[in-house]
Amino acid sequence: MAESRTKPAEPSEYKKPGAAPEAGPGVMHVITGLGDGGAEAVLTRLVLAQRAAPLAQRVVSLTGGGRYDAELRDAGIPTESLGMRAGRPGPGGLLRLARLIRRHRPGVIQSWMYHADLAALIALALSGRRGQTRLYWGIRAANMALEHYGPLLGATIRACAWLSPYPDAVVANSRAGLAHHLERGFRPRRGLIIRNGIDCARFRPMPEQRAAMRAKLGIPEDRPVAAHVARLDPMKDHATLMAALARAPDVTCLAVGQGTESLTGHDNLVALGRRDDVRPVLAAADMIVSSSIGEGFPNALAEGMAMGLPAIATEVGDTAELMGPAGGPAGVLVPPSDPEALAAGLSALAADPERRRQLGALARTRVAETFSLEAMVRAFDELHRTGGGSGD
Repeated sequence: MAESRTKPAEPSEYKKPGAAPEAGPGVMHVITGLGDGGAEAVLTRLVLAQRAAPLAQRVVSLTGGGRYDAELRDAGIPTESLGMRAGRPGPGGLLRLARLIRRHRPGVIQSWMYHADLAALIALALSGRRGQTRLYWGIRAANMALEHYGPLLGATIRACAWLSPYPDAVVANSRAGLAHHLERGFRPRRGLIIRNGIDCARFRPMPEQRAAMRAKLGIPEDRPVAAHVARLDPMKDHATLMAALARAPDVTCLAVGQGTESLTGHDNLVALGRRDDVRPVLAAADMIVSSSIGEGFPNALAEGMAMGLPAIATEVGDTAELMGPAGGPAGVLVPPSDPEALAAGLSALAADPERRRQLGALARTRVAETFSLEAMVRAFDELHRTGGGSGD
């Protein structure tokens, strides 16, 4: 599951680090925040996973609160907040993080996303423990359209690129993500890929939920339904989704995610907003759809596939690899920002229940065999215990 790259084209020809210190008391995860999001969900799954030989795990959030903060605390995981402003790591927070590193003396720091990567590197240097604690950065995105975000994010990414030789390794969740960052000037000592892992015991077909959820939403049993699970964000391209729905009146779409409650204008759209548990919504659907213009590894798409839903998705990031070899046997791949192609994919599957059933079975098998939670946990644990990483 962890894949090391040794050539620039598949990334990387960079020197390997010297002898890494042995992992000490455990792992300190540093993440930008613990609200809704794919990285936050993956971190929580990793920390809470059952292990035969557990590693001590601690989570530090640059900002406070959030859905996954409560989940981790309820599970008894030591979780601390630095109280920083979102997107603005400050000197006070960096000093607090350095003090936490000195106090807890982790053998490994695993950081998640750009601001946390930068904060973890600086704080580890301030702590005086750089020689005793290994640092692994986590990068999650691919092909980010930075023009949709503020200038501070771009400056943070440039700083991370400049400082990228200093962590012991940079861990991406997709081939596309690692390649994209190398193109942006990242030069890590080691570039590793550990793909997101899906809990296939939790995300599984739930036919018993289908009728109840459809009745609750007022959707007839025979109506083709697609689920789109993503916060309202430029990279998720809800505009293309909305334009596709206008061209596919034969399909009802359930839009789930923070901010989606504001979507209006289509009779075949059910805007549900943020939900703590999307599984009953997915159980009511016949397809899972993604309209993103940039992804590393599309978490929500994989969860829908694990529940036995065929996928209609834009060909970005590692989506084609997730859906299977030879162009996606577990669904339909379409170009990004193309509402006509997305609508055609939705309508084609809506009209063919037997094909949906066959592709849904392939989708579940694909995720369970290749992108399981257990495989991801093994890969991270191997990295955190030994500094090693095996090919996937």
